[in-house]
Amino acid sequence: MENEHYIRELINRLARLDAASAWQGNLNPAQRAVLSYLARANRFSRSPSHVAEYLGSTRGTVSQTFKSLVQKGYVIEQRSQTDKRAIHFDLTDKGARATDEPKLMSQAISKMTKRTTDGLTASLETLLLSLLAENGGRAFGICNQCRHFETRENGGHCTLLSEDLSSIEATKICNEQEPA
Repeated sequence: MENEHYIRELINRLARLDAASAWQGNLNPAQRAVLSYLARANRFSRSPSHVAEYLGSTRGTVSQTFKSLVQKGYVIEQRSQTDKRAIHFDLTDKGARATDEPKLMSQAISKMTKRTTDGLTASLETLLLSLLAENGGRAFGICNQCRHFETRENGGHCTLLSEDLSSIEATKICNEQEPA
């Protein structure tokens, strides 16, 4: 039991240290988390509700974060052509550049051996999937690893949404992803 508590404390401390290093320029850690998510998400997974679910946050908090990011010029709001009530957000060039800034956690991880990072990745993915299963959350996996993904000449096709995907979109995370 003691080991479980220690692991939890290590993860929480790492998360706090990483968040503290995210206070740079005119962005706070929550804003950086949203930008990071948008950089990794496909076009079907960029609504405020998807971001809130992925980050484990409230829709109200995420909506306020988006308002701030729009005002600062990091993201733009897009209305759906088919349903004017539906919105999603895209990174601006400024927003994309903000996700490329080096972070202390990334720098520390890059100094680890491949064997260590592979083991750490597998362990953390197992932990995340366990927590999501207990709380009814979604995994938000990679498109091309989904049971609904079909490989095509110029990328792929999502059979669930009946949408073609570019080769870049096929490598993005999706809220609808179900492991193959």
